[in-house]
Amino acid sequence: METIAAIATPNGIGAISIVRISGDNALEIAKKLTKKEFTPRKATLAKVFDSNDELIDIALVIYFKAPSSFTGEDVVEFQCHGGVVVSRLILEEVLKHGARLANPGEFTKRAFLNGKIDASQAEAIAKLIETRSKEGAKLLSRQLEGDLSKFVDEVREKLIEIMAYAEVFIDYAEEDLPETLGSEIEERLQKIEELLIHTLESSKRREALLSGYKVAIVGKPNVGKSSILNALLNKQRAIVSDIAGTTRDTIEEDIQIGSHLIRIIDTAGIRAAKDEIEKIGVERSKKAIEEADIVVGVFSADEFTKEDEEILELLKNVDKEVIIVINKVDKGINIDLDKFQGLKVVKISAKKDISPLIDELKNLLDSFSSEDEHILISTRQIHAVEKALNAINESKQFLQTGELELFSYQIQDAIRAISEITKPFEYDEMLDKMFGSFCVGK
Repeated sequence: METIAAIATPNGIGAISIVRISGDNALEIAKKLTKKEFTPRKATLAKVFDSNDELIDIALVIYFKAPSSFTGEDVVEFQCHGGVVVSRLILEEVLKHGARLANPGEFTKRAFLNGKIDASQAEAIAKLIETRSKEGAKLLSRQLEGDLSKFVDEVREKLIEIMAYAEVFIDYAEEDLPETLGSEIEERLQKIEELLIHTLESSKRREALLSGYKVAIVGKPNVGKSSILNALLNKQRAIVSDIAGTTRDTIEEDIQIGSHLIRIIDTAGIRAAKDEIEKIGVERSKKAIEEADIVVGVFSADEFTKEDEEILELLKNVDKEVIIVINKVDKGINIDLDKFQGLKVVKISAKKDISPLIDELKNLLDSFSSEDEHILISTRQIHAVEKALNAINESKQFLQTGELELFSYQIQDAIRAISEITKPFEYDEMLDKMFGSFCVGK
């Protein structure tokens, strides 16, 4: 297989940059650049030269002999000094000696094709780079170890057992078989269906565990939304004034709450818009509520107006986690808190102390953790489970009518569908789509 190469570290200035080579000629190329011999899996300090025998850098070079490498091929890594120049010069020399530039995800694709990892582990690698929470990183690390693969194998084995039971009915229909055999098949099938439904619903519900949770701050104008944003960021990101409607558009920033990196969105005040620009801002605020995982509804402690009533009614009817913030409590509370009964309520003064809100956000984000659950991490995996569930649902009618050949056929479809998570059958199209989303060097 042809030799590929890429810079495996981000662009920019840093202590170390890594140039990775994989393929049949990886070791020979490394020898030509360094004039050294290498022992597998041992870091060797080596001078790296260009084609004119001029020194490029002094780097650590590590040789991983096939098949004991990430890709299953000969792999060499140059750990050179960081920056924007040195690693590029080394890569240019590697390419001059016969390697070609790797495509996005090609290293991981080769690891998959060479049986070093399965499809679920490959997708976990890509997601691990992008995840925005500690819990997400823990989940993906477990998937790298094969946690999801084991789950798929268990479901697959259970479906194979059910198909074997059905085959007993078909092959020995004239024999005296236990009367409970049919009910046993149905019971086993029901348990698998419940397990897959739970996994599917949990995965959809906790999708933001990997991509990062969105928190929208909403309320009428001049209740302190921008002051809360600024306090969370510990900087003056949004303009704050006593003039209602100062924030005309949504403002988005990333912030760390506990172990979670979240995107917090300060929205324009929700009210009857006075002009076209403000109308657009209000519509964007409502859209932010739809897209958010958590909605922070802000109300002033000194008054509760008709606009507040409408916003509260809106928040009571959204299918989201909602935190009610009563702001400006340093001036006293002159509103009826019973209006917020049944909702999480925190009382703060954004200009003095917002720690009660931070604590509530942290507790809520921590509750989203799912260490004991199997989570599907891609649209492809979710689609595979949905196909398996459809096949199982279709099989039930054939089991009830005694059409066991058709029942068995549907169970085979379910087995094929669930197997796609780890070892898909339609290789070429799936591989190009899946690995094409990886960064170069992975």
